[in-house]
Amino acid sequence: MLPLATDLFDYHLPGYLVAQVPPPRRDQSRLLVVDRASRNIAHRTFDALPEYLRPGDTLFRNNASVLPARLHANRPTGGQVECFLLGATDDPACWRCLVKPGRKLPVGARFSHPSTAFTGEIVAKEIDGSAVVRFATKSGESIATVANRLGEVPLPPYIARETSASKSNEQQRTFDLERYQTVYANRDRQVAVAAPTAGLHFTPELLVMLSTQGVHMADITLHVGLGTFKPIETPTVDAHPIHREVYEIPIETQRAIFPPLPGRRIAVGTTSVRSIEDFLTKQTQPVEAAASWTTEAGIYLRPPAVFRGVDALITNFHQPRSTLLCLVAAFLTPGSTDGITWFREIYQEAIAREYRFFSYGDAMLIL
Repeated sequence: MLPLATDLFDYHLPGYLVAQVPPPRRDQSRLLVVDRASRNIAHRTFDALPEYLRPGDTLFRNNASVLPARLHANRPTGGQVECFLLGATDDPACWRCLVKPGRKLPVGARFSHPSTAFTGEIVAKEIDGSAVVRFATKSGESIATVANRLGEVPLPPYIARETSASKSNEQQRTFDLERYQTVYANRDRQVAVAAPTAGLHFTPELLVMLSTQGVHMADITLHVGLGTFKPIETPTVDAHPIHREVYEIPIETQRAIFPPLPGRRIAVGTTSVRSIEDFLTKQTQPVEAAASWTTEAGIYLRPPAVFRGVDALITNFHQPRSTLLCLVAAFLTPGSTDGITWFREIYQEAIAREYRFFSYGDAMLIL
């Protein structure tokens, strides 16, 4: 099969359809329902989801929690520094970070928060452009604890927010801290730098309704990284170096993946799909000796991929020329490239009906 041109996964999106805020109520976002067997499309709201699920179905959801990872500081010379926490290292005092302005911050450069809540020193530069920063905090707390108090929510670059320290911006920070987080996020697992956004539409009441209906829940923890936002810049999608993300699958979730099953396996979001499908490339049965399977997902799902562990998908509308869009096109018609044309038709209808796109936008259910 010839490589797929990246242009096949491009489309024009009017800027006003990029959602800047979520709807007032999570489950009042719109839901575009795609029936792959009949090729029918329905337009609903997310609170209609129970109508499409059956007793015995299992929702696989990413319970990773988002850390307010963007910190601001000053150099001794007075220059401003932005430090974005990417993940902890084996040394609890050191974190991998993105720092700006990176070229002006060599190894040995120091910076501190205006309140002296923390200081940082760059101890290494990585080949991918990140830096290893050693932190010390005034209170002796971890830098993650300080970030929860002072850090900004790591919203995607297409969501605009003011950066001044006014009261209205603090109110906006509080709002985003709540809404750019799923209601089932495990607050002890702050391992994501971006929300698993397909889960943002669920409310506690909707989850109770689904559970009462006989729908099961199974948790996965995928450490969402910045690679999820990286566009495909190569002429073909095949040449794109796929990002890697750590994921954890507890033993009870592993058991829910393998047949015989009472119902369908429904992934909430592309992160859940990546975890399940990567797991199934490495395991043919649950890892009974382990409490949780932890490894790195390096799987690249693009047409004509097949899916062994996912029967239906809940997802948001994705950016042009993205690996997530490749995954959706593959899932529409597993084993063929026909989903490329079909996703374009579906997206054009969504645009014509003014669905809201990306992280704070509307959702799609593919059955």
